[in-house]
Amino acid sequence: MEALQRERTAKGVVWLTIISSAPGRQGYVSAPQENAYMKKMRAVPSAVILDPSGDIGRLYGAKTTPHMFIIDPSGKLIYSGAIDDHPTTDLADIKNSKNYVNQALAEAMAGKPVSEPVTRPYGCSVKYASE
Repeated sequence: MEALQRERTAKGVVWLTIISSAPGRQGYVSAPQENAYMKKMRAVPSAVILDPSGDIGRLYGAKTTPHMFIIDPSGKLIYSGAIDDHPTTDLADIKNSKNYVNQALAEAMAGKPVSEPVTRPYGCSVKYASE
């Protein structure tokens, strides 16, 4: 994901990382913790938004972490789902995976419709407040 962030933000994509886990729940981080993690992972999102109330995550129906969303410049949601087609944490699987996000961004940036606008997200569930 970090390589894709670097590639796409260099081409003008605004990449937001939104963390919707509630305080005291799995996945919750403070701003200093997230900044340290971003540095460690060499991640380069345009911005990280801490959403401990879950308002943003719920607005988009985020179910898992990650749950990827692509919004075009007009504000239209054009993709929702998994980053790729291999629901695994094995880094060796990346090279053989179909990267849905990269495909959708390439199509959209070429002025084409996204051929797979919805896929099934995978990962740990988002731990919202009051759930």
